[in-house]
Amino acid sequence: MILGETIFDIVYLIAVITIGGKMMQSSPRKSQYWLFGLMAVILGCGDAFHLVPRVWAMHTVGLDAAFAPLGFGQAVTSITMTIFYVLLYHIWEIRYRQTSVSSLRITVYVLAFLRILLCLFPQNRWMSPDAPLSWGIYRNIPFSILGVIVLVLFYKKAKETHDQAFRFMWLAIAISFACYLPVVLLAGKIPPIGALMIPKTCAYVWMVWMGYSALKNSSTSK
Repeated sequence: MILGETIFDIVYLIAVITIGGKMMQSSPRKSQYWLFGLMAVILGCGDAFHLVPRVWAMHTVGLDAAFAPLGFGQAVTSITMTIFYVLLYHIWEIRYRQTSVSSLRITVYVLAFLRILLCLFPQNRWMSPDAPLSWGIYRNIPFSILGVIVLVLFYKKAKETHDQAFRFMWLAIAISFACYLPVVLLAGKIPPIGALMIPKTCAYVWMVWMGYSALKNSSTSK
């Protein structure tokens, strides 16, 4: 299991960062595909703060003895995941030409700000072996609302415009949250629940791949 998870984590990090870098190099700055690439790089780099210490701990001192670096990595990942969804929202704006929806943009920014602010509170006790569940719930309330908003936006617009490339973006978002939230709520009491982070990670890779595939298709159609 340790070897399998190690290989999975390394392949995942290399894949999303590499794909993201390629998308940024081959796309005009601040275009939807450039933002997709930036989103993928931020996702991979942020997750590295958690996965690299995890891989190290599994092969050395053990996960129980590495709660401090793992907790710090989780804090970083929580912030970068928030930025991921803000960028995904901006991709929605550009792709579907919705840049005039200022009230919606403000809502997204406010939810992201609240999420990051809550992540920074010392009460989270990120680097403690007994971090409180209550703060795990608090910081994930605005994040979950943000995720639902982005999910609904992509579902409606992809259906309305018959966007084949992003027709399942909403489903990937739904899977990511369906796997992530049980881990937040139950993994402390039921450790095997933590295995849901694997399909959650796969859902993120799927999102990135949708963007990369759309870029490739747009390039070949020119």
